[in-house]
Amino acid sequence: MKASLTVFFEDPFWVGIFERFEDGKLSVCKVTFGTEPKDYEVWDYVLRHYYELVFSPAIETETRQTADNPKRRCRNARKQLENTGIGTKSQQALQRQREKMKTERRQISREEREAEAQRRFEMKQAKKREKRRGH
Repeated sequence: MKASLTVFFEDPFWVGIFERFEDGKLSVCKVTFGTEPKDYEVWDYVLRHYYELVFSPAIETETRQTADNPKRRCRNARKQLENTGIGTKSQQALQRQREKMKTERRQISREEREAEAQRRFEMKQAKKREKRRGH
């Protein structure tokens, strides 16, 4: 398993994108930090809350294995620091997660609406029965 965290400014908040690569699949989680987090605050957040994060459903992706050249590693690290956005695969995974949460919210609200309508119907029926019974 390989994981990475990218922190960037997305107006008006600082946002962190956790990417988790496992068996050729990518899962993503987005965390809003608010004000600009210090390095030690980010590290503390990772240590305390990593296992509480809700990752998106995994999507297939190919991972390229690069040579273990120290100059290449340095170059790649510099590129990652300069990169301010998130990868398209990560964006797709986040979008899927948003859609999943949206459908869950819709399902819950629909069930609540139906339960409320059923409750009102039952109250009306009880009132009708009470009126019919007489005093």
